[in-house]
Amino acid sequence: MGRRSEHHREPDAVQVRGARVHNLKDVDVDVPLRELVAVAGVSGSGKSSLAMGVLYGEGARRYIEALSTYTRRRMTQAARADADRVSHVPAALALRQRPGVPGVRSTFGTSTELLNVVRLMFSRLGRHLCPNGHRQEPSLHVAAEEPMVCPVCGAEVHPPGAEALAFNSEGACPTCQGIGTVREVDDSTLIKDPSLSIDDGTVIPWQVYGFKVQPQIVREFGVRTDVPWRDLTEWERGIVLDGPEEKKHITVTTQNGVHELDFTFRNARLTVTAELRRAEDEKRLARVGRFLVERTCPTCHGTRLSEAARTPLIGEQNLADVTALTLEDVLEWAPGVVETVPGEMRPMARGLVDTLLGMARRLVELGLSYLSLDRPGSTLSTGERQRVQLARAVRNETTGVLYVLDEPSIGLHPSNVHGLQGVVDDLLDAGNSVVMVDHDVQVLREAGHLIEIGPGSGHRGGTVIAEGSVSEVGRNPDSLIGGFLTGRERVVVRERAAADRVFELGTLGLRTGPVHTVHALDVEIPLGRLTGITGVSGSGKTTLVLESLVPALRALRPGSRERRPEHVEGLEPGGIEKVNMVDATPIGVNVRSTVSTYVGVLDDLRRAYARLDSARADGLGAGDFSYNTGSLRCPRCEGTGEISLDVQFLPDVDIVCPLCEGCRYAADAERYTRGPDALSLPALLSMTAAEAVEHVHGLKKARTRLEALIDVGLGYLTLNEATPALSGGEAQRLKLVSELDRRQGRTLFVFDEPTVGLHPLDVRVLIDVLQRLVDQGGTVIVIEHDLDLIANADHIIDMGPGGGTYGGRIVATGSPDEVAGDPESVTGRYLRDHLKGR
Repeated sequence: MGRRSEHHREPDAVQVRGARVHNLKDVDVDVPLRELVAVAGVSGSGKSSLAMGVLYGEGARRYIEALSTYTRRRMTQAARADADRVSHVPAALALRQRPGVPGVRSTFGTSTELLNVVRLMFSRLGRHLCPNGHRQEPSLHVAAEEPMVCPVCGAEVHPPGAEALAFNSEGACPTCQGIGTVREVDDSTLIKDPSLSIDDGTVIPWQVYGFKVQPQIVREFGVRTDVPWRDLTEWERGIVLDGPEEKKHITVTTQNGVHELDFTFRNARLTVTAELRRAEDEKRLARVGRFLVERTCPTCHGTRLSEAARTPLIGEQNLADVTALTLEDVLEWAPGVVETVPGEMRPMARGLVDTLLGMARRLVELGLSYLSLDRPGSTLSTGERQRVQLARAVRNETTGVLYVLDEPSIGLHPSNVHGLQGVVDDLLDAGNSVVMVDHDVQVLREAGHLIEIGPGSGHRGGTVIAEGSVSEVGRNPDSLIGGFLTGRERVVVRERAAADRVFELGTLGLRTGPVHTVHALDVEIPLGRLTGITGVSGSGKTTLVLESLVPALRALRPGSRERRPEHVEGLEPGGIEKVNMVDATPIGVNVRSTVSTYVGVLDDLRRAYARLDSARADGLGAGDFSYNTGSLRCPRCEGTGEISLDVQFLPDVDIVCPLCEGCRYAADAERYTRGPDALSLPALLSMTAAEAVEHVHGLKKARTRLEALIDVGLGYLTLNEATPALSGGEAQRLKLVSELDRRQGRTLFVFDEPTVGLHPLDVRVLIDVLQRLVDQGGTVIVIEHDLDLIANADHIIDMGPGGGTYGGRIVATGSPDEVAGDPESVTGRYLRDHLKGR
């Protein structure tokens, strides 16, 4: 009894039968366990629905259901996947394409937990001070956190524990509370117009926050309120900005008569700081943020640490000194720590150093060695945050878990892909299973099993079109990715400018001094061309484009409030007057922002439906057809298409509105139809752009916008789809819809990794879009790692050769062929092999 059957065998695959999540069409598929399974497909094909919606969704849900009710009520509840059966799915963890942006208390050191080990090293191995300022040498007493006696003055020394050195705990700077910055009132923002008087409302905070009696109170101090601000004495201005909180007796006239009252004076700065303390939501924070400026903390100088936490030394460096180092420099520093302690302490020192080196190994292989431990977590890119997640997943040493990785190649230079493969190997070696949604051919080729979803997007996708080993999928005639895996597909798909003619339309010039780890640069970018900015992570691409070129150009605009960065020494705009930054940030903040509202189609459609005879007869206008505020919006969900259920002790659950079934409109809206197909507005908005374009008869502007959506490869999006839910790549292309048919001769378009989330076929669509911008006279710059896009650029500026202090220079420039032939270029090395398949 209790013996395991000799014939019992662990299942070797997750069996999915009849999956219907989103656009999946009764998908049956077996997903092998304990190996790397890649899921590929064009954007919107349903690959994430299978990986995240079915495999992760069911794995996470079943794990949570196995926990106690007490534990479950503290966890987000997952809905059951719409499928006939999902068998043998392990407990699942997901590493998402867009990890959340960390808060102000997060740094690279805290998020990787490397800082925990460094703090422990300073606590146990450091040289501490006695109460009278005498430096103590490392000893076993300190290592054991036992009190010791100072040999100089006899005072008792209590070595600090690791928590006493933490800026999120006892070691926080008292001025900034461990944040490293302080927010101060910017006096220059408090006054509307120096030519106006206080009575005219020139003190903005008093007007914004309703302190209308403050001018009357300030008169009691002797301040003149009827003369222009610029004519007041320094003393008078000082009272307005920073006067004392004294009570003053004033006479106030209201509708109910004249009143004698005592009021406390609140100066302009105090008005702002008091409002900041009350600001509990983003809207109020934004209102008060206009009056504030963020500066480095004057007490800790940005280190976040108290003076006591900065006191322990290892060698001649304190904790702040070491956390300011890049990871690569920390790893050079760490082994030398062993030599700074007595012999009996060296086993402990080696143990801590080995732990640090082991934790850092995968981070280095993933190309993050250029990041300093004190780098704020909020400044890390999406790809950097995801790689931190990956390294942490390996360190958790799980077994039997299904890891679902969503686009793990984001932000990875080709030279860092081997690090990603190493992480996956570690997970598999520990007995886990890995399912990876990705498009990078270099990554897909490493999969043991590949599942391709398609063939198209939206309703044209949702089926398994190929599966098997990489070679089997490569030979499958139905596969869309197969030709890219085998190298049959062409690489260069646009006519690039000849190398000797690339600058014939003009030059955009930039000259900078050194900044961060980037050396002084002298850059020439061809006008009217597609230029790729390449290089490993941390090589200086962002500094060159987003922190130098873009703000310098924007500072030239008439009336611009932006200042040219101090490190920018020279700029030749070449006629560029407008900079259009197209990034992957989400569009809109809630479900009320949809595809149709963003591209401007809904306004045209509302007006068209309001012109119907039936609508006029019922007295309806365009406003009534708004799902946000109109009379025809769904009364249950108020036009959001979903409702939130309060499940008492469980987290609130958002579900599709049962009354309107997600269409956002009341049933009455179905009465108003137009066109030969008699479509209502809710029915039209439920269609994809590709479907709807055939039903906007007589609406030229709406048709043009829908055709533009199709042209940028987003024809599969439904018109009422919420924009915040779109992927980064989808968001970037959606932002271009209104730009495709305009003359762009004086416009610079800047794209930050526009290929995120794109299948190689989708990259070709993107290249066509970029070509249209160039054809309209635009100058296009892409910061990019994708070799397909890089190979199609007219001109390349390659940064490097490494990251951080090992980068920051322009390594190579020229056509893709010229950079591919440059032995100094790391990017060129991979581009050379890629171009062989052109």
